[in-house]
Amino acid sequence: MGAEIMQIKIEKIIRSKRKTIALQITDDATLIVKAPFEVSENAINNVVNKHLEWIEKKKKNILARDPKPGKKEFVNGEGFLYLGKSYKLKLVENQTTPLIFQDNCFFLSREYQPVAKEIFKNWYNERAKEKISERVAWYAQKRGFAYNKVNITDTNQRWGSCSAKGNLNFSWRLIMAPLVVIDYVVVHELVHLEERNHNKLFWNKVKMLMPDYVKHQEWLKKNGYLLRL
Repeated sequence: MGAEIMQIKIEKIIRSKRKTIALQITDDATLIVKAPFEVSENAINNVVNKHLEWIEKKKKNILARDPKPGKKEFVNGEGFLYLGKSYKLKLVENQTTPLIFQDNCFFLSREYQPVAKEIFKNWYNERAKEKISERVAWYAQKRGFAYNKVNITDTNQRWGSCSAKGNLNFSWRLIMAPLVVIDYVVVHELVHLEERNHNKLFWNKVKMLMPDYVKHQEWLKKNGYLLRL
């Protein structure tokens, strides 16, 4: 149940074994609080009050976004992103494969329209595994990085992460972004194999591999909300 805090509505409180309280503003400008099991609502309210200015600014920026993100309807002519470009969807009859991408179009068998979101998600996952693994291998060889394996995840909070065991994790949604942006996230996580923190040395190593990384980083900050189904 939401709570009103000086005009700020907490849409959801998610409790877990985490140690600290975290605030999240979603793509539709709602506030979610992640908190430890034992933390009281008063403590949560105090944290929210301390960050009112940040919350309001974040909400304002999200609501001002253009274009607005719309819920996919999976109908004829609707656009779907792949490697930074939008391609139209065509519903077809008697197609043996649920979803095919060819001739700069997505072709979806009409019988699968009720489960189109899952069909697209599976297609994106497969393409992400293929393309991101390829880019990881290329940059790792170029710089001599040693990693364990590449995982494609369903997270919409982080584009990538690097585990202590050397596993590199990437959101399947990245496959919707331009290849140079995917490369930036790949380089970012590969450098984390050597530098765990975002210190000066970390960013220097990123820059060595990708001198113009800042513009790709900014693209993701500005347009990442569009990489959704």
